[in-house]
This record gives sequence, C-alpha cells and structure tokens, in this order.
Amino acid sequence: MDARFVGIAELSQAPSVAVVIDVMRAFTVAAWAFDQGADKIVLAESLDDALALKALHPDWVTLKDGPPAPGFDMVNSPGLLQSVDVAGRTVVQKTTAGTVGALAAKDASLLLCASFVVAEATAQLLRASQSDVVTFVVTGDEGQTEEDLACAQYIAGRAAGAEVGAEEFLRRAAESRAVADLTEGVRRGYQGVHRDDVALCLEADRFPFAMVARLEDSLMILRSCAVPSPADEAPV
Repeated sequence: MDARFVGIAELSQAPSVAVVIDVMRAFTVAAWAFDQGADKIVLAESLDDALALKALHPDWVTLKDGPPAPGFDMVNSPGLLQSVDVAGRTVVQKTTAGTVGALAAKDASLLLCASFVVAEATAQLLRASQSDVVTFVVTGDEGQTEEDLACAQYIAGRAAGAEVGAEEFLRRAAESRAVADLTEGVRRGYQGVHRDDVALCLEADRFPFAMVARLEDSLMILRSCAVPSPADEAPV
C-alpha cells in the first residue's frame, strides 16, 4: 500500500481512498457519539448550516468547537459528550479542522474519518479494501500537526500489515502542541474543554468500528461501520 500524507490544502484532486484524521478532537468525539448510540453524524460546512439543520430538525444534536453558543447543544469535547444523550439521534458536527478536511475529500471513492480510538478498525477496513494508494489527510496545522500525523502513520503501518504498536505514536501525540494547548485550557478553566479530553483522545483502538462518510441527499453523512476482528478473519 502506497500511503500519502497531505494537508487539506494539498487536496488538488479527489483521491480514490482518503482517511481524514482529526485526533484532537473531532473524530474522537464522533467515535464516542457512535459508541453512545448516535444514528449518524452530519458534517456541516459552516456554523450557519449547522444552525439551519437544527431549525429544520429540532431533535438533532448540534456541536461545535470552542465555548458553548446559542443554538448549539454541546461543544466538541469527548469528555463533555458523556453527559449528553445521543442514543438513536442525528448529530450535526462543525469543527475547524476535521469536518473541513472531510468535506474537502468528499469526492473520494472511499472516505474514512479517523482518530486513535478507531485506528485498528480503520486499518482493517483499508486492508479489506485492498487499495493500492491511500491518501491520509492530516487536518491540523496545514498538515503538520503531530498528533494527526502520528495517528495517520500508525494506521498506515497497521493497514500495510506491519507489526507496529501504538505506544510510540501515542507518545508523539502526547507531546504535541494541541495536547499542550488543551491541557492549558483545562488548567485555566476554559469553557468547551474537559479534564478527560486528552486521555480520551489518546487511547488507541478502543472501538471495533471504522467511520465512513458519503454524500446522502446533498449532506455529508458519517456512519459507523463494523469490521471483523482479526480472530474473525482467521480460517477455521
């Protein structure tokens, strides 16, 4: 498998297979929402679009980066999500990096969204797809953010069949500027962050599903996708 690592701005043409990475925190939040029973996630293009969808569907759950804001039910925090009931509901998500990256790659034949918590499941799905070339979109800091790049490289290694552990990649992520900024935000008591966010984002392979995005009725919809475990794949 030929793995390519690019920033959002480098997506000059639609890749065949794309994996959009946002560890801190969009696609960690998305994975936790699915674990808590969310039906689907709409990746909104703008805050106004998210609010317009909420107006049309009052029962949908809207979330955004930063502090709480009128019209939004919650913020983009896996720790704060724990207290929100999303079971059976549609979540509308708008963030500054992850959702932007997914929408930029919307024409890919196979589009996955990922973070550490779904890394192994994402790698398994890539192996099953037998793709020759996979484009990893590192969404933060113009493709240079360390936690997203580390996660992308971990998934790429696992997808290629390498016996790599998560520890070194998680260490790199833990030393990133994004983790430092989030930790400082917790220390200062900023709204929109939770003391458990860093730990929840830096847990590898927690969930047994990948997350697949595709256009449905003009909306970019993210859904969880169960993948077989290695034991299930082994011949009997």
